[in-house]
Amino acid sequence: MKKPNRLINEKSPYLLQHAYNPVDWYPWGNEAFDKAKNENKPVFLSIGYSTCHWCHVMEKESFEDAEVAALMNDCFVSVKVDREERPDIDNIYMTVCQMLTQSGGWPMTIIMTPDKKPFFAGTYIPKNGKYGRPGMTELIPRVKELWETRQQDLIKSAEDITSALTDVSVNSPGKPDNNILEKAFNDFAARYDSEKGGFGSAPKFPTPHNLYFLLRYAKQAGSKEAYSMCFHTLTEMRKGGIYDHIGYGFHRYSTDSQWLVPHFEKMLYDQALISIAYTEAYLASKDDLFKQTSEEIIEYVLRDMTSPEGAFYSAEDADSEGVEGKFYTWKKDEPESLLGNDADYFIKYYNISEDGNWTDPVHGTSDRTNILHITEYENNKSNDKLYIARKKLFEHREQRVHPYKDDKVLTDWNALMISALAQAAQAFDNSAYAAAAEKATGFILTHLTGNEGELLHRYRNGEAGLPAHLDDYAFFITALIDLYEATFDIKYLQLALEYYEYTYKHFRDKDTGAFFFTSDNNEELIARRKDIYDGAIPSGNSAMILNMVRLSRLTGDSQFEDDAVKITEAFADSLNAAPSAYSLALTGISFMQGTSFEIVIAGNKDNPDLPDILKTIRSKFIPGKVVLLKDGPQTELYNSIAPYTKEFSVEGQNSLKVYVCKNYKCSLPVSTSEELKELLNK
Repeated sequence: MKKPNRLINEKSPYLLQHAYNPVDWYPWGNEAFDKAKNENKPVFLSIGYSTCHWCHVMEKESFEDAEVAALMNDCFVSVKVDREERPDIDNIYMTVCQMLTQSGGWPMTIIMTPDKKPFFAGTYIPKNGKYGRPGMTELIPRVKELWETRQQDLIKSAEDITSALTDVSVNSPGKPDNNILEKAFNDFAARYDSEKGGFGSAPKFPTPHNLYFLLRYAKQAGSKEAYSMCFHTLTEMRKGGIYDHIGYGFHRYSTDSQWLVPHFEKMLYDQALISIAYTEAYLASKDDLFKQTSEEIIEYVLRDMTSPEGAFYSAEDADSEGVEGKFYTWKKDEPESLLGNDADYFIKYYNISEDGNWTDPVHGTSDRTNILHITEYENNKSNDKLYIARKKLFEHREQRVHPYKDDKVLTDWNALMISALAQAAQAFDNSAYAAAAEKATGFILTHLTGNEGELLHRYRNGEAGLPAHLDDYAFFITALIDLYEATFDIKYLQLALEYYEYTYKHFRDKDTGAFFFTSDNNEELIARRKDIYDGAIPSGNSAMILNMVRLSRLTGDSQFEDDAVKITEAFADSLNAAPSAYSLALTGISFMQGTSFEIVIAGNKDNPDLPDILKTIRSKFIPGKVVLLKDGPQTELYNSIAPYTKEFSVEGQNSLKVYVCKNYKCSLPVSTSEELKELLNK
C-alpha cells in the first residue's frame, strides 16, 4: 500500500493529487526550507493547479515514477505549490521563468537555493530527453553534479537573477501617451483575424477584457471597426468548439486559430469574464445571440459550479478517465441512436462526421471523435427541435464519467462571478441573478473574512485560510460596486469603501501610488512585486484604476481619481510600450477621459415608476456611467457617502426625480422614462 507524503494534510486539491507520489513532497513552508539549509540541498519547486492537463502528464511520467522520485529525493528538497492558492509565489517565479526562457506556463519547474533564489526555470519536463532537450533523468544528475562541484557559481547566478527580478518590479513614473487608446486600438487592428475573429494566430485565448476595451473605444471614438472586431470575435467564439454547445460554458482556450479545438478545462474566471463581455456586447448591439450566450454561461455556473451555500467552485478538468476531452466529444453513432429522425438535422448543424475532428494528443488513437461546432447560428431556444435534441444529448452525457471538479472557493474568482451576475441582472432584468450574486457575497463576508475583517483567499472543506492578495480585494471591491448598482442596497457601497481603505493602507506603494500584489502583512518573499499586465485574468492594479474612478464618480470625491491617475503614471513606461497588453487599465483611462454620467435617482425603492426608469438606464450601453438611488429612509447615509447629492430631494412615497450629471455638472431633474431617454440620447 502506498504511503502518503506531507501533502496529505493540505486543503488544496492539486496538492492532494500528489499526496501519494513517491516523491518526498513538502508544502511551501519553513519545514522544507530549513531541511534544505540543514542538508545543503537545492530546492525543486513545482507549481501547477488541479485541472492542468500537462501537470497530470508530468505527474504520471515523472512524479509517480520510482526512478525519477529516487533521483529527486536524493538531490532535492521538493516543494509543491498550487498556483491558485498561492498566486503570490506563482507570480514571482513565473516572472523568473519568462525572464530565463522567454516563455511560461504550467507545470512550472524552478530549481533554487535553500533561501528561495532561483537558478533554473522551465515548464513541462518529460521523464526522458526529447528533441535535444534533457528530461528529468538527465537534468537531475546534472544539477546534482553542479551543486556538488560548482555550488558558488549557482548561488551567484541565483543572486543575479533575484537582483534582476527586483529591478523588474521598480517603476519609473511618467505619463501615459495622449493617444494611448488609439495606439492600443491600432495594435488590436493589426493583429485582428478578419476571418475568425480574435487576435493573432494559435493558440487563441478569449481575453475578454480586450473586448471590454474595444467596446469602449468604439463608443468613444465612434469606431464601427472596433464594434465589428468585438462582435465578430464573440460570434465566432460562440460558434466554435471552444464553447460547450451541450452543457454550456467556455473551455480555457483554443489550440488552433479557428476556435475549434479547445484545451478542454473550464475555469470559473473565464466564465465570469466572458459572460460580462457577452452582456456588454448585447447592450451595445441588441443581438440576441450575445444575451443567450451570457445566460447559458450563467446557467452552467449555477448548475455545475455552485456550492449549496452559494459560493462558486474553481474549475473542471480537461480530462476524464485519463483522456483529454473524452467527456465533451462525440462519435457520430451516438446522436444517431439518441435522436432518431432528428439526428440528421442535429449532425449537420453541429458538423459531426464519421471521421471526426479530434484525437487526444497524449493517448493518440484511431478512434476519432467530434468536437461540436456550428457554421451558421440558429437560436436554440426558438428552435424546438434543436433545443430538445441538445437536451437529450446533455442528459446522456450526464451519465458519463465527469471530469474532476476543483471545489475550492477563491475570493478573487468568486468576486469576478459576482460581478458577472450583478451586471447580467441589470442588463437582462433578472432578479434571480442578483439573488445569486448576493448569496455568494454573503458567503465571502461570512466564511472568507478574518478576525479583523480582512479577506482570506481560499475556502475548502469548511476551512478558510491563506492571506488575500491584491486581486482578492480589487475584484471584490468591483463586485460590491456592481452589486450596489444591481440592488441599491447601500451596505454594498459602504463595504466597497471600507475594503478600499484597507487596500490603500496595506497594499499601496507610497512612493509610486501603485499597489503591491501582497499586503504588508503577508509572508516576505524574494521580491514584493507590482503588476499591471492584463493576462488571462486582468491585474489588480488595472481593476483598482476602474474602482477608484467609479468610487470618485459615485461619491464626488476627486481624490479617488487623482490616486487612479498615479497608478497610470507609475506604469506609464509599460503602458506606452505595449498598450494593448493592458486593456483593463485602458478601460479605466477611457473612463477618465470620456464623457461620464453620474445618474442620481431620488425616490423610494418601491416607487411604481422606478422599474421603467431603471430599464431605460440599464438597457443602454453606457460604460462611463454610475448610478445612485437616494432612497428616502437612507437620505442621511447618502449625504455622508456622496455629499454632492445632498440637494437631490426625496419628497414622499410617490415622488421620483432623476438627475443626470455629466462630470459632476447636473441637468434639471426629470420624472419619466421618456424624458430620461431624451436626456441620455443627447
